[in-house]
Amino acid sequence: MKIIKTDIEGPIILEPRVFEDARGYFFESYSKKVFDAEVMPIDFVQDNESCSTRGVLRGLHFQRPPFTQAKLVRCVRGRVLDVAVDIRKGSPTYGQHVAVELTEDNHRQIFIPHGFAHGFAVLSDTAVFQYKCDNYYAPESDGGISIQDESLGIDWQIDPSNAILSPKDLTHPLLKDFDSPFEYKS
Repeated sequence: MKIIKTDIEGPIILEPRVFEDARGYFFESYSKKVFDAEVMPIDFVQDNESCSTRGVLRGLHFQRPPFTQAKLVRCVRGRVLDVAVDIRKGSPTYGQHVAVELTEDNHRQIFIPHGFAHGFAVLSDTAVFQYKCDNYYAPESDGGISIQDESLGIDWQIDPSNAILSPKDLTHPLLKDFDSPFEYKS
C-alpha cells in the first residue's frame, strides 16, 4: 500500500498494490495493521455504500462532537471527485481543501480525519461509493458546509447550477457563516 500525504495535514491518499493477470485483478483494500502503523490507529465500526448518478453532488458533511466520524472512502464503480475541507478552528489550512479523483480503475482511497467536511461529485454515469467510519451515524449530530460555497475554490468538474443535490445539502451554511465545533491541535 502506497501512502500519499496531501498538502493539508490530516487527509491521506492510499493507493493499493494491484496484482493483475488474465483472470482479472486482486488487491488488499484495507489492513488494520498497515493502517494503524502508516496512517493512525483507528477502529472502524460501520461501513456504508451509496449509488449515485452523473451530476450528483453529496456533501459537504461531518458529524459534530461527540459523534465525530473519520472516514476511509473509495469508489468501487465509476468515477468521483472526492473533497475534504479543513474546518478546524485555528488550523493554518482552515477552509482549504484536498481533492482527489477516485475511480474503479485507480482503486485509490482517501482517509478523512475528524475536523474535515467531506463531499463528492459523480463524474461517471453511475458511481458506487463505499466508506468506513470510526463512529456510528448520529442524525442529531449532522452538520455541513454548503457544497456551492464559491469561496472554497473547489472545481467540482461539473456545473454546480445543474448539479443534483439533496434538499438537506441545499440548506448548509457558507463557510463564512459557520461556527466550527472543531479545534486544531498541532
